[in-house]
Amino acid sequence: MNGISAIYTGHVVHVRHRPRRHRLRYRVFSMLLDLDELPDLSRRLRLFGYNRRAVFSFRETDHGYGEAGRLRDWVADRLSASGVHMEDMRVSLLCYPRIFGYVFNPLTVYFCRNSQGDLKAILYEVSNTFRERHTYVIPVAGGDGKVLHACDKAHYVSPFLSMDCRYRFRIAPPGERVMISIDEEEGGESVLFASFAGAREPLSDAVLARRLFSHPLMTLKVIAAIHWEALRLWLKGVPIHRHHPASERVTSSPIKPDLKAIRHEPS
Repeated sequence: MNGISAIYTGHVVHVRHRPRRHRLRYRVFSMLLDLDELPDLSRRLRLFGYNRRAVFSFRETDHGYGEAGRLRDWVADRLSASGVHMEDMRVSLLCYPRIFGYVFNPLTVYFCRNSQGDLKAILYEVSNTFRERHTYVIPVAGGDGKVLHACDKAHYVSPFLSMDCRYRFRIAPPGERVMISIDEEEGGESVLFASFAGAREPLSDAVLARRLFSHPLMTLKVIAAIHWEALRLWLKGVPIHRHHPASERVTSSPIKPDLKAIRHEPS
């Protein structure tokens, strides 16, 4: 079956520039899941489940409102608040799947297209280890190629980064390859670069089985790596910024269009 949904296998890279140099690189894979295809994928694939138990699964309760059956409504509400209205919206999201029931997604990226297939907005859903989520909703200007977005930080993520930061996103939307990169600035200077780049594979039981053996217990390794890298940063003496609980567990920021920050550039 041909469709939008797929697997992207590649590497996550983080490079911290200051106050101490630090670098990590991990092999991972992400799923691109089209919301309209999820029910059929769950019926067709033995190893994948939608809102049910399976070796690999996707649950709407991990995203958006945190309610099963309402993820599309949540996306539509976020877009409407940002002035983006589409009657025949197609939404696909790039995220880690649950593996044997466990997942932690530091970043989920939603690609929102109209009925002609034009990319009209991207949602950046950021989660922290305190079970808080914040989504940056940014419209996309017309054109083809890589998308450039920017917004101020509004959500606590890491104890080693202050809230006085700004994100610059660079996105190569999913095709044969996908690339998500973030340059985080603090005080106008780059403090952290993070990226995921991967190559497309079909979403099938055969590929899922291969990923199960090539990336065993990957989602557990993601959360373990977060704590391991935090220990390394602490040992390097990187200052810690205290977490203050958010007023609401799930929040979002509608970012109004700014042609200086929201544009396409040629591939």
